[in-house]
Amino acid sequence: MANPTTETVHVSDIIPATARAIYAAWLDGAQHAAMTGGAATSEGATVGARFTAWDGYIEGVHLELSDGKRIVQSWRSSEFPPDAAPSRLLVLLDKADGGTRVTFVHTDIPEGQGAQYESGWKDHYLIPMKKHFAAKAKASAKPKAKAKASAKPKAKAKAKAKAKAKPAAKAKAKAKAKPKARR
Repeated sequence: MANPTTETVHVSDIIPATARAIYAAWLDGAQHAAMTGGAATSEGATVGARFTAWDGYIEGVHLELSDGKRIVQSWRSSEFPPDAAPSRLLVLLDKADGGTRVTFVHTDIPEGQGAQYESGWKDHYLIPMKKHFAAKAKASAKPKAKAKASAKPKAKAKAKAKAKAKPAAKAKAKAKAKPKARR
């Protein structure tokens, strides 16, 4: 149960990516930065590893990790009062139509800061994450579309060549068959 002088925020949305892709991006400094637009670091994807996000505005430690499903971290922003304990962030990743439902349950936020963090989760995480993963999906779909487009003319040319080859093969077969018949 949260301390009565703290607040809890619960925010979720569907991100167009797999849970594994989001999980990996969350725990890797470079991918986290690409996903959110703010510089991030990570000592690794192991319990006890330290991380920072948003140019050091946030720092913490990975407390629990369940591959592709759940991340629990201690979080402390530079706006926490000096005597405030770190808050606790639970990131849940659940398969959903259109991708993965990402749910943030942020507890033990210093009193009076909950609304700020609720807005922050939406504006600085969910919205950029949606854009990032949608762009990645679009970029990976382009080569597939090009391959299909270039495959169609090749398939048509191959079919055309095959169609031309059939009459020639039949004529060759007839020519071979005629001498046999004359004997």
